[in-house]
Amino acid sequence: MHFELNSDGFMSVKKFELMLKSNEVGFFDSEEFQQIVEHYLEAGKMIMARKAVQLGLSQHPSSVEIKLLQAEILVFDNEFERAHDLLNNLYEIQPHNSEIYIQKANIFSKTDDHEKAIDLLQQALELTEDQADVYNLIGMENLFIEDYKLAKLNFIKCLELDETDYSALYNIIYCFDFLKENTEAIEFLNNFLNSNPYSEVAWHQVGKQYFDLKMYEKALAAFDFAIISDELFVGAYLEKGKVLEKLGKYNQAIENYQITLELDDPTSFAYLRLGKCYQKLGAYDLAVKFYKKTVKEDPLLDKGWIALVDFYSKQLNYQKALSYIEKATEIDSENALYWIRYAKLNKKLNFFEEAEYGYRKAVDLGNYELETWLQRSDILLQLGELDGLISNLEHGLEFYPDDAELEYRLAGAYFKLQDITKGRFHLQNAFKIDPEFFIIIEELYPEIVGMDEVKLIIT
Repeated sequence: MHFELNSDGFMSVKKFELMLKSNEVGFFDSEEFQQIVEHYLEAGKMIMARKAVQLGLSQHPSSVEIKLLQAEILVFDNEFERAHDLLNNLYEIQPHNSEIYIQKANIFSKTDDHEKAIDLLQQALELTEDQADVYNLIGMENLFIEDYKLAKLNFIKCLELDETDYSALYNIIYCFDFLKENTEAIEFLNNFLNSNPYSEVAWHQVGKQYFDLKMYEKALAAFDFAIISDELFVGAYLEKGKVLEKLGKYNQAIENYQITLELDDPTSFAYLRLGKCYQKLGAYDLAVKFYKKTVKEDPLLDKGWIALVDFYSKQLNYQKALSYIEKATEIDSENALYWIRYAKLNKKLNFFEEAEYGYRKAVDLGNYELETWLQRSDILLQLGELDGLISNLEHGLEFYPDDAELEYRLAGAYFKLQDITKGRFHLQNAFKIDPEFFIIIEELYPEIVGMDEVKLIIT
């Protein structure tokens, strides 16, 4: 139940607000109140919507439409019992009013009973003249229960009834993507384009599907058609730039990214891609310039900081790279990717305590990659912290129970501590997994290679 705010509706809203300021009660017909309440609901001005409903019911106490809007507000306020009671009363008056079923479905949706919500929406579908909206709502409920196939079918029905509903189109493609049905998505979009040949959104989506399939020439053609359909479509220029990068046409990619800066406010993504292109072309000063613009535009975009850090790392300017990663961690200390780079750079500079701290932070933040456990263990060994080393390796084995590199390192640590039983146990495990990795013992624990227990296991 949504009204377009025409000039009369706009005047009604202005008249209503003037009335509130003057504290004088004016009269509005019920349809005017519907438009006023609907306007405030869509604008998210709930206090004003409540006032309008209250005054509307005082002037039109029997208006089913205003009471339905009241029910919608009650659901928004999580007052589900009051909303249920109100809707049940309205059902007695108008049992064939589809909006009653839709609002009841909204209650069940918000209380996570999505199956019941779908049942009610199916009933609304038989009663409403606006089936497109109801199919859209059913599709959303299907998404909540992760039934992507059924969600896709309902969004398709919605689009068939209203080909201008691009939110339904995006939801259809989302379902195709989740189901990894790229080819089917392309077929669907091409059929849609047969009847909507100038749909820039559809061409854009076709291009993205071809891009995912690494069919770059076809993706490029699709983005060109999107631009022909709407020469101000910033997203198409961005995607076209990405394709040109994949094809190694960096100068053309730069041209497309530059167009986006002229058409709209600059984005950190465009700055980042420009930096990447200039770096590929060997224009390092320009690359750094745009990487710096990236982090200035969006300090929370980790890809911008990482691009700067990796650039200076490749130039072997580890101190400069470290200064940028330290700035990044000051802005976002919860990013594991930052701490991994922080650790690696400190290790390069022989700052082992700082490197160990970086790897420890990365693990605390959920980075459980094998390389993280291995690198941290080698640094702990270098620092002589054998207890911490053993704890780290045993934790790593919880994630990688059959990894020879972890087992060899743990065996060496226990032998170094003269815990022969545990050392033998882990060395035997390591040999069973991969005997060739014994070189780890020779490199990291050369002092134990000559031990009788170790020789016995080797032979």
